Amino acid sequence: MLLEKLEAINQRYQEVGELITRPDIMSDMKRYIQLSKEYKDLQPIIDAFLEYRNVLDNKKSAKDILSNEKDSEFREMARAELDELAEKEEELEEKIRLLLIPSDPQDSKNAIVEIRAGTGGDEAAIFAGDIYRMYTKYCESKRWKTELVDMNEGTSGGFKEIIFNVIGDGVYGLMKYESGVHRVQRVPQTETQGRVHTSAATVAVLPEADEFDIDLKPSDIKKETFCSSGPGGQSVNTTYSAVRLTHTPTGIVVSCQDQKSQIKNMEKAMKVLRTRLFDMEYKKYLDEISSQRKTMVSTGDRSAKIRTYNYPQGRVTDHRISLTLYNLPVIMDGDIQDIIDALQVAENAEKLKEGVS
Repeated sequence: MLLEKLEAINQRYQEVGELITRPDIMSDMKRYIQLSKEYKDLQPIIDAFLEYRNVLDNKKSAKDILSNEKDSEFREMARAELDELAEKEEELEEKIRLLLIPSDPQDSKNAIVEIRAGTGGDEAAIFAGDIYRMYTKYCESKRWKTELVDMNEGTSGGFKEIIFNVIGDGVYGLMKYESGVHRVQRVPQTETQGRVHTSAATVAVLPEADEFDIDLKPSDIKKETFCSSGPGGQSVNTTYSAVRLTHTPTGIVVSCQDQKSQIKNMEKAMKVLRTRLFDMEYKKYLDEISSQRKTMVSTGDRSAKIRTYNYPQGRVTDHRISLTLYNLPVIMDGDIQDIIDALQVAENAEKLKEGVS
């Protein structure tokens, strides 16, 4: 049954490989990009399939030797090889089952990350800054590029709001688990009595929409320019380089003032606007998933409390999978891969439980 499914996927892989070399497909950019992505996504399954088929062929040869060979030494070698191959076959079948779980079609995309200070006043803004630093460190470790889009600094440090792009391979597929409310328990810098306070920051991770995902009509966009504020050198407050876009049908407003060039700010703002509009549709998809099975990705308004960072005890708890780690300084320095891995394992287990394969 598994082999038949893999043979069918291999047939599709060969078909797509031929399609992307055809001139009529190459001239249709949207179709070409879709097929190229499909071809790339199928590659790991095909690699595993070829290895799996090779193991099955070798098993057959080893069994033939055991059935027909008279030499005891040859038979012993075949028996040992058969044991190794049976173990390898089991490993590959498990790997293939996981590869066959349909991935979120957005997983391979770049992401736009929005961090906002929640309850807790100045301390919440400082914590939002700590979360931003944690993510930039994590992105550095993955060799992903980050681009600041917009920010509103807190009065005592950190950010009331900060938005940035993350560009790299499979960014959204990993960063999506960070959406939700992050809670911190610690003695704030602003506290004189030494009492532990609880503050929060909200994180929204959106798959970056490209031009083919959203059809934006120029007539639906109101564009305004204004002077940049905050850090930025001599050009700040002297040129109208900052851009504010309002999408009239939905009322979505996007600002970008990171760049000194109005054109570059416009490009970034358009990217965020497309993504916000795309996200409205994408939320419906997430809600549909969560109604079918438990998902580790926050859905709806992303108001779910997902993680607590407890400084007095040096621990971090992810509430979705009841995972507690006592290495808070390392995590705040960007080492969040273990948490993301555990969330992915839990998500895959849910998918397998539901028979998604």
